[in-house]
Amino acid sequence: MDLNLMRSLIAVADAGAITEAAARLNLTQPALTRRIQLLEAEFNAELLSRSRKGAELTELGKLVEREARVLIDRYDSIKREINSQQSVTGGTIRIGGGATAVSFVLPDAIAEFQRDYPQVHFHVKEASSSDIASDVADGRLELGLVTQPVRTTGLEIQPFIDDRIVLIAAADNPLTRQKRIKVADLDGLNFVGFEGGSAIRQIVDANLREAGIEIEVVMELRSIPAIVRMVATTGSLAFVSALGVRDQTLVREIAVQGLTITRRLGLARRKGHALSPAAGRFHTMLSP
Repeated sequence: MDLNLMRSLIAVADAGAITEAAARLNLTQPALTRRIQLLEAEFNAELLSRSRKGAELTELGKLVEREARVLIDRYDSIKREINSQQSVTGGTIRIGGGATAVSFVLPDAIAEFQRDYPQVHFHVKEASSSDIASDVADGRLELGLVTQPVRTTGLEIQPFIDDRIVLIAAADNPLTRQKRIKVADLDGLNFVGFEGGSAIRQIVDANLREAGIEIEVVMELRSIPAIVRMVATTGSLAFVSALGVRDQTLVREIAVQGLTITRRLGLARRKGHALSPAAGRFHTMLSP
């Protein structure tokens, strides 16, 4: 279907006359008449009734005109969106990450990017690293901040930051009065942990097993703010990203002698697929 034929019918409906519509479209009257004839042939129906008073749409013509406006508006909207996506100054960047990345890494990065590109929108998804990696590999997200290593194939992942995982306790916990504690001091203590199966939980558990320590996880939560609040109010301990407690007053970081836990966050994109201009610029900004 040639949308120009539909635009011609709309022009006649708005102008009320072939001559006026042709002038508005910068066409000759015969050329516009030919377009209307082609459209009528397409639908095998008379769409326009001509008289000395001008041109009027038939009932079928009015039906075609109404639907034509919807189709043209939709087409123009799609075209604007495509043009926007092809420009760094517009479009939507689809990115995801875990709770730490979404809460403590992306907000500052997005704010900095939008100072230069205020028309760019962000669709941000918070989920586990495995889910984010799958979404990037399948094209549902353009970029993802994931805990390495990931098992998902079809990705290009570059190192982003090394994240320290630290022990925290309530500000009034007696352990905070010590300069540092021994790993053995943690044995049997109550902990608030991240959800079982999450990447950060697996890293913490693996490091504690290697140190020969068994802790009692009395509660599992997803976000650092929730864990911090629970630690501050229940007296339990927790291992969280140092990024999430930089400005906290409710809890204190406790140094543990002989225990260093880190994880590497990587910036993932779909292998062999070009990023949109805006996402490409954001990827460059995030790259170390």
